[in-house]
Amino acid sequence: MAVNSPLPVAADLKPVAGIRLGHAEAGIRKANRKDVLVMELAPTATVSGVFTTNRFCAAPVQVCKAHLEGLHMSSGPIRALVVNTGNANAGTGDAGLTAANKTCSALAELLGCEAAQILPFSTGVILEPLPVDRLIAGLPQAIANLKEDNWFLAAESIMTTDTQPKAASATVQVGSHTVTMTGISKGAGMIKPNMATMLGYLAMDAKVAQPVLDHLIKQAADKSFNCITIDGDTSTNDSFILIATGAGSLEVNDIDTPEYAILAKAVIDLSQKLAHMIIRDGEGATKFISIAVEQGRDLEECRKIAYSIAHSPLVKTAFFASDPNLGRILAAIGYAGVNDLDVSKLDLYLDDVLVAKNGGRNPEYREEDGQRVMKQSEITIRVKLGRGDVETTVWTCDLSHDYVTINADYRS
Repeated sequence: MAVNSPLPVAADLKPVAGIRLGHAEAGIRKANRKDVLVMELAPTATVSGVFTTNRFCAAPVQVCKAHLEGLHMSSGPIRALVVNTGNANAGTGDAGLTAANKTCSALAELLGCEAAQILPFSTGVILEPLPVDRLIAGLPQAIANLKEDNWFLAAESIMTTDTQPKAASATVQVGSHTVTMTGISKGAGMIKPNMATMLGYLAMDAKVAQPVLDHLIKQAADKSFNCITIDGDTSTNDSFILIATGAGSLEVNDIDTPEYAILAKAVIDLSQKLAHMIIRDGEGATKFISIAVEQGRDLEECRKIAYSIAHSPLVKTAFFASDPNLGRILAAIGYAGVNDLDVSKLDLYLDDVLVAKNGGRNPEYREEDGQRVMKQSEITIRVKLGRGDVETTVWTCDLSHDYVTINADYRS
């Protein structure tokens, strides 16, 4: 059960003009489950993506990047995305690239476009051949199911160890224009920042120039999906895709405009919501933890310290046990790699409880106050460095027995 994250309601997910979604049960890994998703885009759509930095990036990631780069060489607009679960098509060498390209060609033929206008995505088990013939056989069923209001089923179709689908919608007023946006994401394990460590797709009906969309997706990723971590493992596959279908009345051609600022905030807010859903559904998670590092000298040192806390197994297991063994947090701060950190200026809070003051235990701190906070399902750790005015927040979860069980049994 995801931490304080109710199941999305299909009726609350808003159709976005210019995109249709269809699913299929292709038996990629298991029978009788949705495991193929097709997203068909209007010819007016612009598309941008950011991808994993893992050097073992999967074949579909390589093909996606090549096809998006082809946009700048007049290969034509992206017309569809295809996602399969159950198999990552990663660590599969040339055969994996052949399978990804074969998938693009098959879908392109069905939709009447070029293979370079298709973006493929895969998620699931690494180092196993993709059953591409099964995937291709499922494409006609997915196309037959194409509808604008299929977002909930689309979210179900990209799940792996997720306990529930992740989806959300928003509308924003930009001057006289109403923009509708809906997004889905997946991920519960193998989650660590450094873009990207999940699958995320966000579509809006605005018309956005390609350079503007390329700027916006990096801005949104850096403030959402690049600020989450479950277990410190950067995946081989994952991607965040931003789609502006161009079917609405708003047109944005410049980042230095009030319209862009309003639109960007809405995209960032929805991206953060989708990112939080991943943490709340972390494998075995029982607590949602925000880590705010304040008064830093620069963003890099704030993030180093935040991630050092978030990745510490000792910190995460203490939170699972509701054990206020908070010296573990100080230790994680100390080894974060900020070599000139003056710990005598540092304050540590657990929600509103001041635990450490000027680098040492707060004389007024009582362990029962720490335990009261630790028992909550939502907790904020605040670290004040006393070095400047830069701050950042990352989000993580605790580490439970179930995380080990889920990952020990992942392929069964």
